[in-house]
Amino acid sequence: MKLLFTLALVTTSLLAQEPERIRDIIYTKHDGVALTMDVFKPAKPNGAGIIKIVSGGWKSNHNGINDGGWPKAGYTTFVVVHGTQPRFQVEEIVADLNRSVRFVRANAASYGVDPQKLGVTGSSAGGHLSLMLATRGGPGNPKAADPVDRESSAVNAVACFYPPTDYLNWFEPGDNAVGIGKLAAYAAAFGPKAATPEGREALGRELSSIYWVHKGQPPIFIVHGDADPQVSITQSERFLKRCHEVGTVCELVIRQGAGHGGWQEMPQDTERMVEWFDLQLLGKQPAKPFTLNVSSLPSTPVKKK
Repeated sequence: MKLLFTLALVTTSLLAQEPERIRDIIYTKHDGVALTMDVFKPAKPNGAGIIKIVSGGWKSNHNGINDGGWPKAGYTTFVVVHGTQPRFQVEEIVADLNRSVRFVRANAASYGVDPQKLGVTGSSAGGHLSLMLATRGGPGNPKAADPVDRESSAVNAVACFYPPTDYLNWFEPGDNAVGIGKLAAYAAAFGPKAATPEGREALGRELSSIYWVHKGQPPIFIVHGDADPQVSITQSERFLKRCHEVGTVCELVIRQGAGHGGWQEMPQDTERMVEWFDLQLLGKQPAKPFTLNVSSLPSTPVKKK
């Protein structure tokens, strides 16, 4: 009987540590579609929030929802699903993400989150969208009828994996990939504006975070493999260089020999991202200081089953 009682206490304790999940919260509606996020509330919240973007090739679905481990570190986590291409184009998807940040900030108090302590994270297209929020997120419309749209979409810190940053110079200078070349398969995602050279040039600048880097943006941490066949490491290298040119905080960790994800050390990279958010959002100093520059680490491929 005593053993059963002890096991029951252990089970109850473990369950208490699991984050509370609130499903399918609608943050916007348009074009006959309701877009949602799931919120994971940690057992021991630290008062800050992480917006986790579910996106790969600008496709997003509810099957990809998980808390990313952020609640274990005390972060209330908002896992955002956006409209999927080709039905929704990248411009519209960026607008969706801005709306999601405004929604979180407008409702921060009800989730026990400081509206000025919001981080964002994502991988690949999710990384692109994270950096678009970092560089282009900004004030809401004070005259908007919807109070959510009066809120700012600026985030307070970013940590992401292998993000596209410049669609006009994809792998080499002048390598335009706005629905052509290496991204020809994504032509529908860029929409009709990408049908002409002039349209591609304009759209490439509009959707590339490197052209929007500015002094007031939040601190950014990036991890990228130098053997990535899909998103060139030069995307992150040039982005960091641009950040340093304007005097804003950015750090790049290069995983040697790593491709587009799939290395065994990714959990350690995520742990380092936790330390980044701890520092930038909570003022908690890490045991190992950040370089705020470029550093390299080895990688080990995940063994295929």
